[in-house]
Amino acid sequence: MFAQFAGLAAIACYSIACALLCHRLAHKQAPNKLLILSLGFLALPLHGVHLQHQIYQHNGLDLGLFNILSLVGWIIACLHIAICSYRPLLAASVVAYPAAALGLLSSMLFHAPYTPITSLPRGAEGHIILSIFAYSVLFMAALHAILLAIQNKELKNRTKSRSLLLVLPPLQTMESVLFDMIGFGFGLLSLAIISGLLTLDNIFAQHLLHKTILTILAWCIFGVLLMGHYWRGWRGQRAIRFTLAGFGVLLLGFYGTKVVLELILQRV
Repeated sequence: MFAQFAGLAAIACYSIACALLCHRLAHKQAPNKLLILSLGFLALPLHGVHLQHQIYQHNGLDLGLFNILSLVGWIIACLHIAICSYRPLLAASVVAYPAAALGLLSSMLFHAPYTPITSLPRGAEGHIILSIFAYSVLFMAALHAILLAIQNKELKNRTKSRSLLLVLPPLQTMESVLFDMIGFGFGLLSLAIISGLLTLDNIFAQHLLHKTILTILAWCIFGVLLMGHYWRGWRGQRAIRFTLAGFGVLLLGFYGTKVVLELILQRV
């Protein structure tokens, strides 16, 4: 009961913070950064209590689709608040907080037919953690790319509302942060792939084949983008398109496989 209450309280904190930010932006007013981040910071332990209750079952770890959605949302919120403490990226709250709230809400409302994990091969825990963190960081990079695209559009179209520019840093800083996120996420994804090859019995097994291929394809897309940026100076719209394409492929591999296996085929 307490875990459910904590989850609802966390959703309320995320929602209020996002609503306050959107209200201030709609009226072209500078938002209260301390209040918005404080509400998010308050939501984190509440969200964490619900996560622990959902994932740590008496018969093992429940890493089903909806619990993973909640976990990724929590990590995104944690990373967002941490980044906002030293970067002027409060505007990302309009996507980071809803992502966390929706992930949490899905785990409260739905349950995938998933068999809890009772034992893992040696080193598999590291692979799982790296995979989830890599996905979360690259999810944030995709959200940041969307904000960058909106910022580009508002700067070019001076006749429309430019409220988002009130809380966004200069374009050059936004691009620098984007490539920092992609570089960090790419490194985590590389480690996740390597650890999977070393620890899992057969990473190319039939039920993992699509996930493995799509993950490697996403890794290649992000790798090409990073090489193009550092060696050829790629930025702007090209960087945005590559980021969204890479994350789209990763999303298909990360969640698409779980949706098919757990909700459609119910092979868990």
